[in-house]
Amino acid sequence: MRFVALALALSASGLCLGDAAIAAPAAAKTPFPKALPEESIPAVTKLPAQWPASWVLIHDFHFNAIVDGRVMLVDTTSADRPVKGMVRAAQFANMLVSPTRGEVLTSETFYSRLTRGERTDAVTIWDMATLQPKGEIVLPGGKRQQSVTYPQLFQFTNADKWALVANFTPAQSVSVLDLDARKVIAEIDLPGCAQIYPTGERGFSSFCADGSLFSVKLGPDGQAVSSKSVDKVQDIDNQPLFSTPAWVGKTAWFVSYRGQIQALDFSGEVGKPLAGSFNVGNAEGATPEWRPGGWQVIAADAAGKLYILMSPAGREGSHKDGGTEVWVVDPVAKARTARISLRSVATAISLTKEAQPRLIVARGDGEVDVHDPVSGAFLRSLGAAGGSNPILITAP
Repeated sequence: MRFVALALALSASGLCLGDAAIAAPAAAKTPFPKALPEESIPAVTKLPAQWPASWVLIHDFHFNAIVDGRVMLVDTTSADRPVKGMVRAAQFANMLVSPTRGEVLTSETFYSRLTRGERTDAVTIWDMATLQPKGEIVLPGGKRQQSVTYPQLFQFTNADKWALVANFTPAQSVSVLDLDARKVIAEIDLPGCAQIYPTGERGFSSFCADGSLFSVKLGPDGQAVSSKSVDKVQDIDNQPLFSTPAWVGKTAWFVSYRGQIQALDFSGEVGKPLAGSFNVGNAEGATPEWRPGGWQVIAADAAGKLYILMSPAGREGSHKDGGTEVWVVDPVAKARTARISLRSVATAISLTKEAQPRLIVARGDGEVDVHDPVSGAFLRSLGAAGGSNPILITAP
C-alpha cells in the first residue's frame, strides 16, 4: 500500500518511477568509504617472547561450568582491551608459568564423557608465545588432587626442570614430573600432610595436621633421599595459616585467620620458621573485628612490603568471605603503614612486577580493579577480564 501511495504522489507531481530523476539520484556529497580488506580467518597473532611486566595471569575457576575453567592473560594497563589471550584449564585445574621455559602449565582432569566415564589426569604444556598446547604428561592412577584452586598443589622445583603435583585418594602423595623428558619419575608418600612449598634447590615442604612442617630432599632421579619434620610451626587450633603465602625470594610470608604474620625460610634443605611473628593489628569500624579474608589474601612487592586483604566482619569461619580493604604492612617495623579502601568485596590480590607495581584486585562480583599501592588510589577497572570467577592472580 505504501508503494501505491508513493506512485500516486509522484504521478500527481508529473514524475513517475521510471524517470531518470528517480532512477539516478544525485551523487552523495560524502563518498562511501573504501571497502575493508578481507580478513583471513582464523587470524592468529603471536605474543611477545618476553611478556610486559604489567601482564598477569588470572585463573577463572568458572564455578558455573567447572569442566570449562580457564586462565586469562591480562594487560593491567589497558582499560578497553585488557585480555591478551586465554588457555583452557579444565576441571579443578592448577596453573604454573615459567618465563625461562617459555611455557604455561596446567594440571587438569578430564572425563571421556565430559562429566563421567574414563578419567584422565594430565599436565598440559602451553607455549607462551602462541598459547597453543605443545605437549602433555599423562598422570597415572587417577589420583591428582581435585579441589578449588590452591597454587600450592602444583609447583616447580629443580630450577623449573621438574614439576610437583599433589595427589589425594584420600591418601596424600606428591608426583615428581621431569618436564624435559615429559614423564613421571617418582611419587613421594605424604601421610597427614598437604600443600607443596619448593624447598632448597631440589625438594619441597608440606604442612601437616599436627602443626608441624615436613621437608623432603629429592635426589637426581626424583626420589626422596632425606626428610625431616619441624614441630609446632603453626598453631592449628588458634592461629591456622592461610596456605597461600606471599613470596619474597625463598622466604614465604603467611598470615593466619586471625591476622598473625609468620615468615618461613625455604632456602635450605629443610623449611624453618623465622623468629619475630607479629599481628597485623586492628582498627576502628569493625563488626566484630578486622580479620584477613578471601582466597589469595596476601601479596608482597619487591621491597618486601606485605599487602593483606582484610574484612571488618571477621569471625569464626569468615576466612574465605573476602575483604573490603588492603592493609600495607612493613615486616621489618612490624607495623601497618597504610590502608587501601576497595570499591567492592574482593577475594584475591596480587601485584605486578613493574618498576612501579600496581595492586590487582579480583572482586567477588567478577570485576578486576587496579589500584596504586602507594597512594591507594583506584586507577582503572578491567571489567570481567578475569572471567566469571577470578580466584587467583599470578604475575609471571
